[in-house]
Amino acid sequence: MAQQPATGLSHEKIETNNFLMIVLILLVVAVGGLVEIVPLYFQKSTTQPVEGLKPYTALQLAGRDIYIREGCYNCHSQMIRPFRAETLRYGPYSTAGEFVYDHPFQWGSKRTGPDLHRVGGKYSDEWHRIHLTNPRDLVPESNMPAYPWLEKGTIAPADLAPKMKALRAVGVPYSDEEIAKAGDEVKGKTEMEAVIAYLQVLGTARK
Repeated sequence: MAQQPATGLSHEKIETNNFLMIVLILLVVAVGGLVEIVPLYFQKSTTQPVEGLKPYTALQLAGRDIYIREGCYNCHSQMIRPFRAETLRYGPYSTAGEFVYDHPFQWGSKRTGPDLHRVGGKYSDEWHRIHLTNPRDLVPESNMPAYPWLEKGTIAPADLAPKMKALRAVGVPYSDEEIAKAGDEVKGKTEMEAVIAYLQVLGTARK
């Protein structure tokens, strides 16, 4: 009896058709990604802020923008992993609820310098000022670049209200009063002061 030809998608047909193989791989990856990611949008642990978490003040928000502008995230992560070596060195591991007001969050993975998630309150404002002006004055072996221009740059008050309105549109609970006062809060403040204000609040919600 003659063998009947195979129907449907055989292994041979898939493995010999590059386009079909690519399409099927993309389909599998897409389905797998959705299964992993979609449930996170419905878990309170990933969508609800931890107790005590507050949105950044206008000055802290300006500092965060400068932190990103200067590329600090290229060398410093803001995520402490749930491993003993991590928590012994940096403190309690990071949770998603601590970053629900960060758009985008600055977790990262690069660590040319130490993790900064729990740096808030660890050093004085003056320590941070010296460290940003010339890191080697405090840590002689540091390879971090200096940022002396932050002392001279000032914050533009008019920029803050639009930024805070945009963040409110994606869920950050800024009030009309906070937005209205944002410009006055940063008026006359230097970029150095703003970055220090941002660093001093990192990881303090759970402390």
